[in-house]
Amino acid sequence: MRILSGIQPSGKLHIGNYFGMMRPALELAQKGEAFYFIADFHALTSISNPEELRQNSLDVALDFLACGLDPNRTVFYRQSNLPQVTELAWILDCVTPVPMLENSVTYKEKIEQGLKPNAGLLTYPVLQAADILIVQGERVPVGRDQRQHLEITRDVAGAFNRQFGEVFVMPEAVIREEVATLPGIDGRKMSKSYDNTIEIFGDEKVTKKKIMGIVTDSQPVDAPKKDLDKNIPLQLLRLVAQDKASEQESKLAAGGYGYGELKKELLATLLDYFAPMRQKRAELGKNLDYVHEVLRKGADRANAVADETMAKVRKAVGLK
Repeated sequence: MRILSGIQPSGKLHIGNYFGMMRPALELAQKGEAFYFIADFHALTSISNPEELRQNSLDVALDFLACGLDPNRTVFYRQSNLPQVTELAWILDCVTPVPMLENSVTYKEKIEQGLKPNAGLLTYPVLQAADILIVQGERVPVGRDQRQHLEITRDVAGAFNRQFGEVFVMPEAVIREEVATLPGIDGRKMSKSYDNTIEIFGDEKVTKKKIMGIVTDSQPVDAPKKDLDKNIPLQLLRLVAQDKASEQESKLAAGGYGYGELKKELLATLLDYFAPMRQKRAELGKNLDYVHEVLRKGADRANAVADETMAKVRKAVGLK
């Protein structure tokens, strides 16, 4: 089973990235051949500062390695180190209907958030399809918000196969429903775009301020708490420590226990959970040559697979 997933270096990674994509991807990597990449081409739709993009890409590499990515088991690389991806994206553009891209929920959301409606933003799903198909990815761990992009990938691959012959395998999304859409501190989907995230390796004082400021209802401390399935701190705590979450839920339901105590428990649990990873990240930060070597070797391995795919594609469309 070949597994493919990527993460965009558009800002500091947050716990939504970790529980929604990174942890499932790292666990899935134990069950097959994993190709994970830093989607720096994609980040160009929102980042115009070259130094920011370079630093963000390095930060993603550090974060992934600190969180447990094993470069001996996983092909880990920068997207921009596979030029075949953009070549394939152009070929796929030629079989992709424009209305399908215009109807992309993500495209509409990005426009509403103020991003310029350029061609890169419109054809983002096609580039994502190329990312998956260039290595013949069979399983793609993603959040629920990316499900439509996987459907577009399948549609594009199907259109290509029908027109030119069976070249691509059909990828399938791997979505964990319990973390399909993680809430941010304001109740909306946790997203860098909304500035409502809790960073994985953020400053502890900033993390504390964010967690203590999580939006909750206004039920009095003494009152037995209701509708706890909608409580954001509890939802986040369940991802890290189900037993602690159940204990906190019982205390809240009984009354005489406030959300402030729940938030303190969430803060302590998150800091403890990520402490070993924080230490490993600090060590990796002192050995950047190793990090760059991991990415170089990963790119070499990914390029070999991409060359095989493109040889088939070029022959199929008449470029060879």
